[in-house]
Amino acid sequence: MKLIKTVAILLVTVLSSGALSAKEQVATLAGGCFWCVEEAFEQLEGVREVVSGYTGGTEAHPTYQQVSSGSTGHTEAVQVYYDPDVISYAGLLQKFWRIMDPTDADGQFVDRGQQYRPEIFYHNDLQQQVAEASKQWLQQYGPFEQSIVVPVTPFSEFYRAEEYHQDYYKKNPLRYKFYTFNSGRYDFVERHWGETSGVDYQRFTNDNPGGMTQADSRYQVPAKARLKEQLTPMQYRVTQQDETEPPFDNAYWDNKASGIYVDVVSGEPLFSSADKYRSGTGWPSFTRPIRPDAVVRREDNSWFISRTEIRSRIADSHLGHVFADGPEPTGLRYCMNSAALEFIPLSVMKERGYDDYIADVTGKADSQN
Repeated sequence: MKLIKTVAILLVTVLSSGALSAKEQVATLAGGCFWCVEEAFEQLEGVREVVSGYTGGTEAHPTYQQVSSGSTGHTEAVQVYYDPDVISYAGLLQKFWRIMDPTDADGQFVDRGQQYRPEIFYHNDLQQQVAEASKQWLQQYGPFEQSIVVPVTPFSEFYRAEEYHQDYYKKNPLRYKFYTFNSGRYDFVERHWGETSGVDYQRFTNDNPGGMTQADSRYQVPAKARLKEQLTPMQYRVTQQDETEPPFDNAYWDNKASGIYVDVVSGEPLFSSADKYRSGTGWPSFTRPIRPDAVVRREDNSWFISRTEIRSRIADSHLGHVFADGPEPTGLRYCMNSAALEFIPLSVMKERGYDDYIADVTGKADSQN
């Protein structure tokens, strides 16, 4: 019995020190202040432990004071110990993109300098391939207009930070909350990603780092420069600059034809005519999107009021807002801008490749137009 207890104690000690268990893998990621990065990853299912530390520099066994001075070449980072049968490396990277600013190579939010630079440190060829593919996905489909500048670098050495830095958010909750809420990180994430707590990180696989379905891959998003050429000035201002078109003076506010409404940028399906109704507002209004995950909801506090903005999932186009004053069966009013939409008549849906959505037009109850 004494021997069993000794082995158990040793096992707990090894695991808590950041060593790998039998089937675990490790990811090393830098996204600014390691307190914040550690907390974010420890919420994920499949992650056993996250260790804060330093990597990417030349100084052996550096102290926090040395690293924070910016003289060691190290950056604050974390090592994530995870079960690849529960969450993939690609899933971890999707979380990573959603907690930091991948367009800023000189620090993160209020923390400036190379000691806070973002970086992905890969441990093997697979991690390198997945990281590069995920970064490419983010550049093409992510919510950022600027270039993604996070380096993908081979891992060399990781030095565990001082004990008071480990699980800082648990040990010092008040100080941690004060820091995070004033750092600008939360505001940045909300502005670019909206509510992300519902994202299923387990749907991202190493073979498909962006979680794109075969249908999603059909919908391409042109570069910003090309969009200015392809869209009308009003379409560009609405979809890319979050503006609102005038009511009663737009293409679809009184359209009664059967068909679907797709994103004018990407062509991804958004709404069905079967869910369209006359709201009296002068904008096309719907009781629901064509599929539950067709749109993304974000908090919008512009104009001194709190609203829920609606954006397309793939192109990230600004579409409009949703309000709780609509008719049954949902009680919602998805108030959209015609300039963000293209209407595909039922008669040409098959020809245009929208066969899978015909039932969403013909199989639902008659619209309230």
